[in-house]
Amino acid sequence: MNLVMTRAFALIRTLIVAPLFVWLWTWLLPRWVLGPLRVVHREAWIVVAIGAFIAGWCAFEFAWRGHGTPAPMDPPRRLVVSGLYRYVRNPMYVGFGILLIGEAWLIGRIEIIYEMLIALALVSTFVIVYEEPALRAKFGDDYLEYCRNVRRWIPRLTPWYSRPHLE
Repeated sequence: MNLVMTRAFALIRTLIVAPLFVWLWTWLLPRWVLGPLRVVHREAWIVVAIGAFIAGWCAFEFAWRGHGTPAPMDPPRRLVVSGLYRYVRNPMYVGFGILLIGEAWLIGRIEIIYEMLIALALVSTFVIVYEEPALRAKFGDDYLEYCRNVRRWIPRLTPWYSRPHLE
């Protein structure tokens, strides 16, 4: 399959998987636990949009550069070290956390912050126990170099530029 078709197919898969994941955590789960919710702070849409933009940009990078999706069962085939991944190793999760903070403000429910903290604990465990070892096994020294230069959760102030073959 040529590069255009590989990228297009990855983008299509991402456009299916990413919205389902966001819908599950931001719409279905809160309403299942808390019942009907309503917007009380419209200005919070800005924070929701910032988080969604960050997560969406990262999902696009996974598809376009990595030829995969954010789903663990269909991960990128290439190591993604471009875009926001130059600043922090897990920008998609960071963006999603910002989105959840924005949602908590939007609907005026502290319980969404609790959901975010639970998600943070689950994601951190998943990243440390499964994701990082899998990436080390798949990408070897390139991933180790990336880990030495880019932190897991706290963004760098300047972008990291890898060796040309990682691009």
